[in-house]
Amino acid sequence: MQDKNPVYEYWLAMNNGTTVCKKIYAVYQKLVADMKDPKSPWVYNGRKAEHAILFIETFCRQSKGQYGGQQVKLELWQKAMVAAMFGFVDKQTGLRRFREVILMVARKNGKSTLGSAIGIYLMVADQEPGAEIYAVATKRDQAKIIWMEAVKMVRKSPELLRLIKPRVAEMRSEFNDSIFQPLGNDSDTLDGLNVHGALMDELHAWKDTNLYDVVVDGVSARRQPLILITTTAGTVRDGIFDIKYEEVERVIDSYTGDCINDRLLPLIYELDARSEWTDPGCWAKANPGLGTIKSVAVLADKVKSAQLDSLKVKNLVCKDFNVRETGATAYMTYEEILNTAVFDTGQLHPRYAIGGADLSETTDLTAAVILFRMPGDRKIYVRCMFWMPEDLLEARVKEDKVPYDIWKQQGLLRTTPGNKLHPKYVTQWFMEVSEETDTYITWIGYDAWAAAYWVEDMQNSFGPNCMEAVRQGKQTLSIPLKELKADMAAKRIVYQNHPILKWCLSNMNIDTDKNGNIQPCKGKNPRARIDGAAALLNAYVTYKKHEEEYLSDVEFVKEGA
Repeated sequence: MQDKNPVYEYWLAMNNGTTVCKKIYAVYQKLVADMKDPKSPWVYNGRKAEHAILFIETFCRQSKGQYGGQQVKLELWQKAMVAAMFGFVDKQTGLRRFREVILMVARKNGKSTLGSAIGIYLMVADQEPGAEIYAVATKRDQAKIIWMEAVKMVRKSPELLRLIKPRVAEMRSEFNDSIFQPLGNDSDTLDGLNVHGALMDELHAWKDTNLYDVVVDGVSARRQPLILITTTAGTVRDGIFDIKYEEVERVIDSYTGDCINDRLLPLIYELDARSEWTDPGCWAKANPGLGTIKSVAVLADKVKSAQLDSLKVKNLVCKDFNVRETGATAYMTYEEILNTAVFDTGQLHPRYAIGGADLSETTDLTAAVILFRMPGDRKIYVRCMFWMPEDLLEARVKEDKVPYDIWKQQGLLRTTPGNKLHPKYVTQWFMEVSEETDTYITWIGYDAWAAAYWVEDMQNSFGPNCMEAVRQGKQTLSIPLKELKADMAAKRIVYQNHPILKWCLSNMNIDTDKNGNIQPCKGKNPRARIDGAAALLNAYVTYKKHEEEYLSDVEFVKEGA
């Protein structure tokens, strides 16, 4: 197992001091365990692994910089990746194990060069007749970046140039009838794809799942297709990046039991904690090419600059350290917002709760939340629901590139008849939660401009004193908003990791006056909604106003009382 086995070599290096993050360590621990397990359905074929590595290092050449024209020399972490991709095969069929590989690595670590080389290998050296290889991005011009890197590699290699003919919009290999093309959402056609290899670049910028789904559907006729996703972290919080990242986390977590997806190889180079960005000893966790491919001195200068200018921190930690972030002007960082803790709504039954809502009629979301505390527990638990008029759903999905339709399928969002939202559906949800959990909703915070009809409807359902008008200004919102941020950062707000609420919180900007008082506001992106954050804040303002009285009721309710 140890002879010319980069996977095992890399694993040994990790255990002898090479700095890696927890996710990378867990993945290679799993790969080595699989190699040692006689019951595993997979086997490591060193010949196939070495074939891919030798091809890249022999025929692929650097296209630019001080090493332009020279042969690509893979580092150990890159060799281990290529070896894992091509070396693990099915014991019975000998076909490749991994169908999808996700490489998330900080910028300037050579991911485009490596991706291009792998694309060329899939095209002419993977023993696949008529291989169709695509460099994929949301725009065809973006897809051309990694494709052009491959074209330059071919042109600088006499051996590859004999096999592959670069053209204006594709590369073609006559000896095996294979093609390599750039592909975007704006390409002439996405129909009839028969994908052997897809290189998906910068997934963090993709705003919907459509292109990904088209490519995945296009691999079904191939024996051993491969999708390679190369990306850095990003600030788009409603796209496919978070969907795939959370899938990766579930797969890695499942390594301790029965792996839920043996066909996915997740290679996530990132900091284990956001705070590590100032520690040079941790930088290699997100930058495996640091000191060779990527300059230590340049990165150190960037860190020093960010330490002096807080406005530079978000972009630095996102792009150079692979920390998922919110936009540059967002009030909360993604680390402050993220809380993966969940609770069982069938088991956790509060006696008293506080509600909040943010109503809309047409284009915006409508959002409602309830928050509650449990006796002897400092956490604040949150349940929420969102609504959108049914007639607007399809247009909002298409125009905003936000997965409202997927959220609806998941039961996270409901649609209402017509093109306007009647607030009675919000009242019905509050009643539904109250009756389901036998919970008395004592107060409901709402925007003072809310429809008088809805206020009356809620009062008829929950009592004449239940509705609390929350004036939307700095005087009312500033202190509670700052306290909400602190509670979010401390992971006291347990909101079921709800993707829509998480998205709304990541979109929330603030308006600040000369005295440092703040209130939430939307950013410049018209598709970014903050309605869920507004509903949560309305509930939180109401909670803080009645905190002492509410907690006395909560603590009075004991087990069996």
